[in-house]
Amino acid sequence: MEQKKRKINDAEAYRAISGVFKKRRKGMTVADMVAKTALPIETVRGLINDVADEYSARISVSESGEILYSFPSGFTSRYRGFRVLAGRALGKIGRALAMIGTGLFKAWIMIMLVGYFVLFMLIALAALVLSAAASNSSNSNNRRNNSGGGLVFVSGIFDFIIRIWFYSELTKSLDRRRYGVYGRPEPRPKGKPLYKAIFSFVFGDGDPNAAIETRERQAVIAYIQANKGLISLPEFMILTGTGGNEADSLVSAYCSEYGGMPEATEDGTVVYRFDALLLQADRAGPSPGGFSTPLKLPEKFSQNKTKMNIWFCIINSVNLIFGSYFFVNAMNSGHILTERHFSAASFLYARTYVMTGHFIANPLPFISIGLGVVPLVFSLFFWLIPLARYALLKKNNEKIKLENLRKNAFMFIWDNPSAVKPGDINPAQKECRPKNMDTARERVIKDMCQYSVPDVSVNEAGETVYSFNELKREKDALAKCRSGVGPGSSELGKIIFRA
Repeated sequence: MEQKKRKINDAEAYRAISGVFKKRRKGMTVADMVAKTALPIETVRGLINDVADEYSARISVSESGEILYSFPSGFTSRYRGFRVLAGRALGKIGRALAMIGTGLFKAWIMIMLVGYFVLFMLIALAALVLSAAASNSSNSNNRRNNSGGGLVFVSGIFDFIIRIWFYSELTKSLDRRRYGVYGRPEPRPKGKPLYKAIFSFVFGDGDPNAAIETRERQAVIAYIQANKGLISLPEFMILTGTGGNEADSLVSAYCSEYGGMPEATEDGTVVYRFDALLLQADRAGPSPGGFSTPLKLPEKFSQNKTKMNIWFCIINSVNLIFGSYFFVNAMNSGHILTERHFSAASFLYARTYVMTGHFIANPLPFISIGLGVVPLVFSLFFWLIPLARYALLKKNNEKIKLENLRKNAFMFIWDNPSAVKPGDINPAQKECRPKNMDTARERVIKDMCQYSVPDVSVNEAGETVYSFNELKREKDALAKCRSGVGPGSSELGKIIFRA
């Protein structure tokens, strides 16, 4: 699988470098900045001098020729003037408008869902009141017969909603008892705002793995720095959860971005050397020698409580029923101009037409579009988007779990290459357990087999055992290669110049 080159936004990279310097103003090298941001080394080299110039950095040069950047006088931009201030103001305004736009979109969804529900309930209630008044003042049996079925329909809807509301209030009362002590009520935990809860039901709560690529790159860089600038392809496969062919393409991209190069050891083992990442000034931070790659998190459908999502389903179902009702009746009944039209039309449609006729000269477009098409289309999308997202989410979560299992299994094989039994690959984390574990185990072992062909045997218990002897030899050769790397390759030396 060909690895696509990352697209780096210079403005975002500039802000990332500036943000690191704001948090740590002591001397930092390019390698330190790469480890903190996971940006390509050439991108850092191209922008770090611009940041240093804007914020008046102190430049120090070590005996090794490496430049250290520090800000002992604080981190204040030296750029002034209207153009600079206007540029910054426009950037902040743009980000603020984006936030406002997102907030308005969430509020619009809430207004459409709840607003139409309330409107339909008010229309139904008004129709009931008018029908009751007309029944009391009229002696027409035909009119009473015509309104009887409609009364049952509309009153049935109200009865259904009141029962649900009563159940909800009852459970709230029980919740209040739970939060109260000796009859004294205590404040309940603050819940999510309604517009956020509705948006969560429709669109979810965002990608929990939005920053996973940066975190994974930081883990790989930290591993390289902690292991004398060397990494093998199996180790890279463990850290990234990629198979042999994909890992080979991806490690080549890392070499391009972080100044690495492949080389062969005395026995022909290929390792990747990243000398440029070793020239660090910041050695107090975490540099794990072992594997500490982050796992991806399966995405949840919604952070809402199940009860709240059920309510949204009920409200949207009511809107869908009413929207369909008004659209179909507007197409079938059309204008109500005479008593015969009124009697022939359905109960709620006829009374809604008469009520809106007091405010609008031609009620038909309002009923067919405003009460029909708009809520009908909105309600359909309100269902279709979560349904499509749920189907896609299940598929993606299985991919995530398989990738996490691959990291776990590769690490297990690397630690125990001589005797690997599929049943021993049994991680406890649910993030690493696809639905069909047996098939997933076979798949990740085959992925490792693409890189290193094992000897396969069956033990006395009838279990298949894989012996990755070549992988064990490669592991020993890598350890020998690392032991031959002296400390001088990562030493900056004394500071010989400051400016």
